[in-house]
Amino acid sequence: MNNDRAEQVANVLLAAAAAGVAVYVVKTPPLRRLVWRLTVTALTGAVPAWIGREVQHAWTESGQRGT
Repeated sequence: MNNDRAEQVANVLLAAAAAGVAVYVVKTPPLRRLVWRLTVTALTGAVPAWIGREVQHAWTESGQRGT
């Protein structure tokens, strides 16, 4: 088995495992609620913080003076 074929097999196995976990989470209400809360937390906390850092970095790189 060459490296490319091994990588394809590994990708298929990982995709199958991810699909299995997703089905299990969807069928298990406590896990579904946990995933929903984590998603909301990420979207309301981490994403805006990342955007803020990117804007600040872009402003700094543009050579503009801060206020």
